[in-house]
Amino acid sequence: MIAAVTWFSDPAHWSGQNGVPYRLFQHVGISLVSVLIAMAIALPLGLYIGHTRRGQAFAVNLANVGRAIPSLAAIAIVVPFTQALDPGPGFNLYPTVIAMIVLAIPPILVNTYAGVSGVDADLVESARAMGMTERQVLTRVEVPVAIPIIVGGIRSASVQVIATATLGAIYGLGALGGFIVEGVAQNDDGQLFAGVLLVALLALLAEGGLALVQRRLAAPIAARAT
Repeated sequence: MIAAVTWFSDPAHWSGQNGVPYRLFQHVGISLVSVLIAMAIALPLGLYIGHTRRGQAFAVNLANVGRAIPSLAAIAIVVPFTQALDPGPGFNLYPTVIAMIVLAIPPILVNTYAGVSGVDADLVESARAMGMTERQVLTRVEVPVAIPIIVGGIRSASVQVIATATLGAIYGLGALGGFIVEGVAQNDDGQLFAGVLLVALLALLAEGGLALVQRRLAAPIAARAT
């Protein structure tokens, strides 16, 4: 820990493309893009499956496949194809983002369909009896009730992506994982522990922030239930 404090105190580590601010911004950007793309894929699919109760086995199997593929292996599998399309970012950026998307889809998909399908059936039927269309039932009844669970899936995916995106540094991506990889390669404990600490703090920040959002969204639902 003392080595990390010494490393942080060096002004040279806070400027340029190898400095903490740049790599932190890079890591946040990669993580955010990966989670947003995963949400764009998993949320509509999860909402459809949860509302219609169709394809639940497909969702479970898809989630299991996504979880079974190690992220480092996913990066290695994708590299030859993305590098052929774009030799620069195709070697480190694109494979990492794709692997993070694969990692993020399962928790978002499972939580979304589980949250929507778990809405009280009497509540759904009452909405239909009032003349609501299926779209209105989904958007006005099921999603508002299930939103805390859905956010829980996004929360889990975000933390996993932030922690695992460090693997991209093995292929020269940089970001916060670059401090860890370079620290090991150079036998620099200060840089290694600094990288670990930065990733841990970023993951904790995402966890805490999304947990707060989740609790606030759940509070009105709990109040209506009492």
